[in-house]
Amino acid sequence: MTLIGKRALVTGASGALGSEIARRLAADGARVILHGHSRPEVLHALADEIVAAGGQAEICLFDITSDESTATACARLLEAGAVQIIVNNAGIHDDAVFPAMRAAQWHGVIDVSLHGFFRVTQPLLLPMLRTRWGRVINVSSVAALIGNRGQVNYAAAKGALNSATKALSLEVASRGVTVNAIAPGIIASPMADGAFDAESIARLVPAKRAGTPRDVAALAGFLASADAGYITGQVISVNGGLC
Repeated sequence: MTLIGKRALVTGASGALGSEIARRLAADGARVILHGHSRPEVLHALADEIVAAGGQAEICLFDITSDESTATACARLLEAGAVQIIVNNAGIHDDAVFPAMRAAQWHGVIDVSLHGFFRVTQPLLLPMLRTRWGRVINVSSVAALIGNRGQVNYAAAKGALNSATKALSLEVASRGVTVNAIAPGIIASPMADGAFDAESIARLVPAKRAGTPRDVAALAGFLASADAGYITGQVISVNGGLC
């Protein structure tokens, strides 16, 4: 229970990765704030699960693609004090080969993953800095490191997020705040299950299996802990050796 007294916002908490990260942070003692927009019933079920297990959870619904909605939500969160852990997990896929990619596909993916990072982190950062302790954890992707056909938009968004991670880490390190990114590979989820069969995974991944959301959450839990206080500006892969 290393995070007792810390408030932790997890964006995109209704998805497979976000929900597992929220469970891990709650198990470690944080009061988790579950962000979502389109599936509130999933967040309510997750909050109930966390509370039943002895943790603390609350729900914060807002549209991360809206400057106004996000600013209002962040201001409301800060009324209860600083948010000291931010997990920027919200992201979407909208795949197409680049010559056929529509402008809406390009802008939509970048708006959620990259602009969403800015909309959430920027207003919450100064109050975090004033506490002289904080963690910003950005969920990136292997696509940003090695590319992936049909995901030029997604790779661009996550690649920019990696660069932002490194730059922001330099600005805040002296105030006890770390900024890191996690780059998952093939992680078992409804989305990945439809894209990769067992044979493909065995061929692509040296570990011969897909990762699990818990594999990613374990790293997030470590990066949020006091034990990771000297790790910052890093993009850490969780990919079973995929390269």
